[in-house]
Amino acid sequence: MDILTVFLCLLIIILVINGKGSLTRQLNSQVEELQTQILQLKRMIEHLRLSKPADDPDKPFAEPAPAIKEIPVVKPPVEPVIAPPIPVIIDIDIKAEPVEPIMVERQPEPISDSLSTIHRPIKTTAHIPPAPAEPKPSFFESHPDLEKFIGENLINKIGIAILVLAIGYFVKFAIDNNWVGPLGRIGIGVACGAILIGIAHRLRNSYKAFSSVLAGGGLAVFYFIITLGHHQFHLPDSQVAAFVILIVITIFAVLLALLYDKQELAVIALVGGFASPFMVSTGKADYDALFIYLLILNTGLLVIAYYKAWRVLNIVSFAFTVLVFGGVVYTLTPATYHYGFIYASIFYVLYFAINVANNVKENKKFIGSDFSILLLNTGLYFGAGLYLLTMMHEEQFRGLFCVSLAVVNLVLSYVLFRNRKVDTNILYLLIGITLTFISLAAPIQLHGNSITLFWATETVLLYWLYLRSDIKLMKLTSLILYVAMLLSLLMDWEQIYPGHLYTLAIIANKGFITTVVAAISSFLLYGLIDRDKDVAAYIKVNKYVFSTIGLALLFSSGLLEINHQFLNRYPNTSLNILYMMLYTPAFIYAYYLVSMKAPALKFNDNVRIGILMVCITVYLALMPGFFNLLTDMLSLKKPPLSHYTAHWISAFFVCLLFYRIIRLCQAALDDGMKTIFTWIISAGVVIFLSLEFCLLSNLLFYGKMHDIARIETVYIKTTLPILWGLLSFALMWLGMRYKMRTMRIVSLSLFSLTLLKLFLFDIVDIPQAGKIAAFFCLGVLLLIISFMYQKVKKIIVDDETSKKADESKEG
Repeated sequence: MDILTVFLCLLIIILVINGKGSLTRQLNSQVEELQTQILQLKRMIEHLRLSKPADDPDKPFAEPAPAIKEIPVVKPPVEPVIAPPIPVIIDIDIKAEPVEPIMVERQPEPISDSLSTIHRPIKTTAHIPPAPAEPKPSFFESHPDLEKFIGENLINKIGIAILVLAIGYFVKFAIDNNWVGPLGRIGIGVACGAILIGIAHRLRNSYKAFSSVLAGGGLAVFYFIITLGHHQFHLPDSQVAAFVILIVITIFAVLLALLYDKQELAVIALVGGFASPFMVSTGKADYDALFIYLLILNTGLLVIAYYKAWRVLNIVSFAFTVLVFGGVVYTLTPATYHYGFIYASIFYVLYFAINVANNVKENKKFIGSDFSILLLNTGLYFGAGLYLLTMMHEEQFRGLFCVSLAVVNLVLSYVLFRNRKVDTNILYLLIGITLTFISLAAPIQLHGNSITLFWATETVLLYWLYLRSDIKLMKLTSLILYVAMLLSLLMDWEQIYPGHLYTLAIIANKGFITTVVAAISSFLLYGLIDRDKDVAAYIKVNKYVFSTIGLALLFSSGLLEINHQFLNRYPNTSLNILYMMLYTPAFIYAYYLVSMKAPALKFNDNVRIGILMVCITVYLALMPGFFNLLTDMLSLKKPPLSHYTAHWISAFFVCLLFYRIIRLCQAALDDGMKTIFTWIISAGVVIFLSLEFCLLSNLLFYGKMHDIARIETVYIKTTLPILWGLLSFALMWLGMRYKMRTMRIVSLSLFSLTLLKLFLFDIVDIPQAGKIAAFFCLGVLLLIISFMYQKVKKIIVDDETSKKADESKEG
């Protein structure tokens, strides 16, 4: 009985295992069908219950319910298989009595998206941290089976190298013992190489890696044997014949590389091809033949590069070509320099084609090695070209050579641009090279300020082209050239204005013209940047930087010109300071008038106030120079006194600047800043008028009986208190008229300072008439001010009351 039970259990297990797939699918299908029918019946019962009248349960239905043509069914998940929903068309014929059974017709199962039955998670805006980058596997992680790596990859390469050496030693041993003649010795080597290549060809399908190693060893044997035979036994005797044989071996190696699709063989063929001229060399230089051979070899490489993306081959060939060509260039003679220049140009274009051919053909992305070779190729050719032009004493063509390189790269970029699928990075590289060579043409061919003029023009042109083409590299190059232009301009100033010994034409000289052109370039850049609507630009520059620099350059152009011309034509005088201080306030006032109309110069009011105040501060700081100049004019009659008219014109412009500062402060500053600037401006006006009236008194009263020192002493002790009193009176009148408490306080402070100065300092050692005039004027002024306070006392009190009320409301 136990045996029978065990037998039945085993039988059941076997049946279950054999029929697991079909039985499971059948059961699942039946379960799903039953569940679908149950859900449909439930829905129909619920529909009948809802459509029956509630007041009379026995009353028949008013009208039959419409037939339900298609009911989408939501299927519950059934493990282990999730079946797609089965839409079913149900015809329902509803009567009051009796209720007929409902016939459910099974519809064919439609094909639906299985993903619709999967419950997808709801998308949220929560940040999902990026998955950490997987670290690059190490050598041992990439080759977990180290034994397999050594056995399959390393041993065969070591073995073939040892085998080639063994063949070489064998041939040498045979030669040393005179076993065979020279021809037989060469034949043994060739036979060994042929055997290795034959075995490699036999195993090419089943053992590709091993067969390529054997083929490489066979090629190495060929190169070794032919070279040895030519040099040791003169077999072949002719250098040309040996060279042709080596070329044939190289072509054969290339064909093997293409047949096996192995770049290792192509590298061996390439190394052999580059070494062949030196293997059969006799020491005589035949540059034309060598360059032609290199040209043929690299042309074949171009064909390979077009069909195969063997970047290692490109790198190796480029390195060997540079080494060979570079070694030959320095041995050229004046009669052969032109050969070097011609072939250098050909190799430059050839290697450009080699490194872009396959990527353009296959529409692939360029990688770092491609860009590196292209840049090195361009840079080395540029250096070689300049060197050869210099050695040929054709330096005047170096700028043309630079521009020609720019044109070539521009044409190449246009040719690649016509291919819509080419990688845009190569276009940016070529455009960048074009812009670089155009920019380098100026310092290479031109000299001095011509470089600055060229760059000033180019930076505007490039930014305009950027707006037309939206090539951001042009924008970057334009800004870099702008900085270079400014640095070049500084060097021009150092060369043009080193001193006052060189006489330059007034205005029409290279210093003034170059500076004005640089200023115009800055203003044009401001206008172009203002038109730049690229809000997401990766290089953002405030446009007012360029207008500010343009304004500074325009100001500097006139300032440097005036300083140089007066130092050159009126040496040992201070006329340069006199006319520079006429130019400065006149320029600043003209700037202010223009800034109200020109957007490029319309800075905010605080900046404009700062510019005007800096100008006045510099003017006041240089006033002692005016005193010395006037003394020289009056005492030495050198320079003529007529020049001093320029000072009064500059004083007039300073008065206009004071007026503009006051208007700007009234419009732009708050109450706190107005108080501070009222004190500053009042002090500035008092100092300015005090110095100007002192200069005027020196000019009026100077004579044989009165020297400058005595006139200034009398002015300080008598005229200055009267002037300060009048100014205090004017400030008081303005403060009362415009209800400005700060100005009234300034007036009283100036009165107090004047009285202290009068009683503590001025009363001693002054003429009697001066004392009478000073005390009389101050007394009258103080009485008038006191009367004015009494007359307008109500206005002042109302003013203070209204201010306090305003402050309480704000609080």
